[in-house]
Amino acid sequence: MVASPAVADPRIKPYASLLLDTCLGVEPGWQVLVWAYPNARPLVEELIRQIGERGAYPVLRMTFGGGLVYHRDWLRTAPMELISRPAPVDVHMFEHVDALVAVSAPDNTRDGVDIPPERVAAVHSAYGPATARIHNTEIPWVMCFYPTPALAQDAGMTNAGFADFLYGACLLDWEAEHRRLEGYAEHFRGAKEVRIVGAGTDLRLSLEGRPVEVDAGTGNMPGGEFFACPVEDSAEGTIAFTEFPALWGGRDVRGVRLRFSAGRVVDASADTEEEFLLETLDTDEGARRIGELGIGCNPAITRYMRNTYFDEKIDGTVHIALGHGFEDVGGRNESAIHWDMVKDLRPGGRIEVDGRTVQENGVWVADGAL
Repeated sequence: MVASPAVADPRIKPYASLLLDTCLGVEPGWQVLVWAYPNARPLVEELIRQIGERGAYPVLRMTFGGGLVYHRDWLRTAPMELISRPAPVDVHMFEHVDALVAVSAPDNTRDGVDIPPERVAAVHSAYGPATARIHNTEIPWVMCFYPTPALAQDAGMTNAGFADFLYGACLLDWEAEHRRLEGYAEHFRGAKEVRIVGAGTDLRLSLEGRPVEVDAGTGNMPGGEFFACPVEDSAEGTIAFTEFPALWGGRDVRGVRLRFSAGRVVDASADTEEEFLLETLDTDEGARRIGELGIGCNPAITRYMRNTYFDEKIDGTVHIALGHGFEDVGGRNESAIHWDMVKDLRPGGRIEVDGRTVQENGVWVADGAL
């Protein structure tokens, strides 16, 4: 007796449509780079079908583990002089595609923890110019996830429960969410001082002259944040990431504490992986400065998932990214890293903008209304 094929999750089709239409706006004739893991085959096949329906070309790039520009096994074994030079065919691809959809569906979320930071930094630096169109949002791109047992395990959920969570956090009314987040973001536009106060934290920085962007159906999926690139020399004070680990390269760096002066990390410690933290901060000159400040606002994400792409959207959190800033929103900091660290403000934290409290205990307050 031949087994019947598995029935595809009916949410895959609207998920693919969301990625191609709301996030990318695919047009006829486009060359759409589809970067994905084999585990995501049902979504990848639906993406390819729908790309064809839109009269565009799929450019498929598969990985068994790694980043957009490398495979982890190659990065483990290749000589440093090769890692430091981009492959010409890859450069051509990144310089000519019209859009990118990246689908993460890992077997093992810790794969890569053995790779020295200098190798990761070298490959990112090598491909920096080629991928600048993506990092600077000169072309539309979206990073998303397909549910796998590894992601479910990290989140402490069943496979079915994680799938429900993932689709629930993504298949929202993004037009309505955009309007809601715009109202919050308006508090921050032109702010001379944003102050973040919480457990072990009193950090001040400036957004003066910097735009504030809303991510509600663009960029990473799930969306649900607004963000800006702080003035590079403005950060003063301390921030302690004691609620959640700071995840980077498959490592859990717990209890990160940073002290800033004139925009630069001048003191850093961690309860675990402190040597790795310090090595990463010394990647380059820009690694000790803040490239991004983000405010999490996704109403469907209320708990820690051990996945920064979700955790930075937790309603009632803020995150800062050490390293590279986004040029398209005024960021000037350059670095081979962009390390997001999430701070939970729901237990006793607050955000002040130019002396007005706009959020307290993770809740937006009327007194901060414009």
